Amino acid sequence: MRVNRAWLGLVVLMLPTLLVAMDMTALLLALPQLSADLGATNVEQLWISDGYGFMVAGMVITMGTLGDRIGRRRLLMIGAAAFAVLSVVAAFAVSPLMLVIARALLGIAGATLAPSTLALITNMFRDGRQRGQAIAIWATCQFAGGALGPVLAGFLLQHFWWGSVFLVAVPAMALLLLAGPVLLPEFRSDQAGRLDLAGVGLSLVAVLLMVYGIKQLSVESVPVVPAVALVAGAAVGSLFVRRQLRLETPLLDLRLFRNRPFTAVIVGLVFAGVAMAGTGLLVTQYLQSVLGFSPVASALLFAPMGLGVAVGTMAAPALARRMKQTTAIAGGLAGSSLGSLLLVAVDGTGALPLVMIGITVLALGTGPLFALGTGLVVGSVPPERAGSAASMSETGNYFGGSLGFALLGVVAAMVYRSRMDGTSDSLAGAVAAGRHLPADQGAELLHAAREAFTASLHVTGGVGAVIFAGLAVLVLAMRPAARTTSAPLPEAARS
Repeated sequence: MRVNRAWLGLVVLMLPTLLVAMDMTALLLALPQLSADLGATNVEQLWISDGYGFMVAGMVITMGTLGDRIGRRRLLMIGAAAFAVLSVVAAFAVSPLMLVIARALLGIAGATLAPSTLALITNMFRDGRQRGQAIAIWATCQFAGGALGPVLAGFLLQHFWWGSVFLVAVPAMALLLLAGPVLLPEFRSDQAGRLDLAGVGLSLVAVLLMVYGIKQLSVESVPVVPAVALVAGAAVGSLFVRRQLRLETPLLDLRLFRNRPFTAVIVGLVFAGVAMAGTGLLVTQYLQSVLGFSPVASALLFAPMGLGVAVGTMAAPALARRMKQTTAIAGGLAGSSLGSLLLVAVDGTGALPLVMIGITVLALGTGPLFALGTGLVVGSVPPERAGSAASMSETGNYFGGSLGFALLGVVAAMVYRSRMDGTSDSLAGAVAAGRHLPADQGAELLHAAREAFTASLHVTGGVGAVIFAGLAVLVLAMRPAARTTSAPLPEAARS
């Protein structure tokens, strides 16, 4: 296709890339408002916030295989249409269960968008340098979307109801549906693998059981049900692993993990996502419910986290020209560890500056990992397996972010409940209860609740610092990839 048309097509592909990333973060600011409106419990809030991300993570490789079979543009169009319809459903949800289901289905639709956009970019740009620029723009859109999500959500929440956060996707998806068939070519792989439906089912069941068990640990006084869910999830996950290792064309090529550099980067992407998502969840609520900022002000104050990742990502290639890639990644992660430590000291009148500096430093440090990590992953495997490796890298990003909401969200909830001696389930609940108490009792309850939530932020910052420091050591210890040349483009057939 002509170069100018390819770049116009890239502009169109930026829309779903931005929206999928925005949907991961925009809900953070809307969560207190919609929880109060729908009467969502603490566990329901966690399902609403991270159900979307887990479905994206669980389905992205499946949808990549499906796109190879039916056509990548066709799958992108189907996913865009579904995303628009489900966004309307989510916006007008009348119960927590309805919103949880809508968010999960939105995750499935979002999973069709991510692999389709990257695969189309790879095919549209044949020149290596232009392809690299296009992929860099695509990656920057992901981080910019993460930063813009809370900002846009804050503006909408200031003037409209919480459902407007979901409706913003509708016009963008409509534009994609109109311009996509004109500007985007269709590509199918001649060697597409068979879609392993049994593997899809096993992976989803394993993930959902494990997440359910983790969530219930924070609310069950007797952890029998959560323990059973965790054991069952691990058992189903074991069956999934055994099946994938036996198949000639597996849904998830787990043999790639025999390569140490590949494994180190994937682990880095997952756990960096855990630390960032968990920290973001706590910081956004801290800004609103403890420091008392409005949704718009909180969004603007939180924006440096997403923008910091984007700046760090753009600066990573320059760093890589001056030092080894592994050194740049490890150095950045060490900086992220220091940023997380600053959150441990957050308290009193100097809280806001420490929060702002902490999240900015944390985010900047992750840029080299996200920018150079995919290149290291692809460079760690033979050319014929580069596509599978890149898909697993993207899955690691989504899964890590979603896992952070669940794991660190649960840890924070347990710390909060412990500090409140079980008298309050969440800070939002304490705020609501304080309105119905006499002034002095309400003020006392809110003070205790805010102190308890601050303690949970401290613990989250400490956990994040340990995670980033451990990842820095892991990356330094890994052997560099033997192959440094770009993988050849996969053969594709135009329809």
